[in-house]
Amino acid sequence: MESVSNYIDHTNLSQTATQLDIKNLCKEAIENDFSSVCVNPVFVPLAADILNNENPKVCTVVGFPLGADSSEMKFAESRYLIHRGAQELDMVINISALKDGNTSLIQSEIEKVVDAADGNCVKVIIETCLLSNEEIKLASKITVASGADFVKTSTGFSFAGARKKDVQLIRKTIGPKIGVKASGGVKTLADLKKMIQAGANRIGTSNAISIINE
Repeated sequence: MESVSNYIDHTNLSQTATQLDIKNLCKEAIENDFSSVCVNPVFVPLAADILNNENPKVCTVVGFPLGADSSEMKFAESRYLIHRGAQELDMVINISALKDGNTSLIQSEIEKVVDAADGNCVKVIIETCLLSNEEIKLASKITVASGADFVKTSTGFSFAGARKKDVQLIRKTIGPKIGVKASGGVKTLADLKKMIQAGANRIGTSNAISIINE
């Protein structure tokens, strides 16, 4: 299962997560060689301390879960979190701006987060369940143009998560240039394999332990 483990961002973004929960998340990530742990911003210093000199990266979220913060706020949050030990940033785009056709704002905010990340990995959450196919393609193209590392399907907090058809559409749109992260609703090994076959090369899930134990 090692190869499957390497795809996984071991995730706990629960509002009720405790320090003990995050410590256990990090311990499981080390034991199973997951790609990263994905935690809320408040837990970045704790995760960074535990995962110091370990393989799993510290991933956190920016503008989460609605994406309804200003570009300046997203930049400031990103820069702060990188300084606190984050190594990967999963940012939510301004979906309202995308709906308004304000593509320059979307590109600007992603570029700001990429700048704030200082060379660290940036994944751009486009919340596919809220978008038309044309909007998915547009958001994916902007992500590539903005210098980010991944297009990510979902927050997992909207009415639907990752869908195979959306992953396929993103991959077809961006080609092999950058990564695709499928997240939200990936609960079984079959789900995970379906997303990888569709073109994802990173999986965000809070069900990682049960998946690798299948």
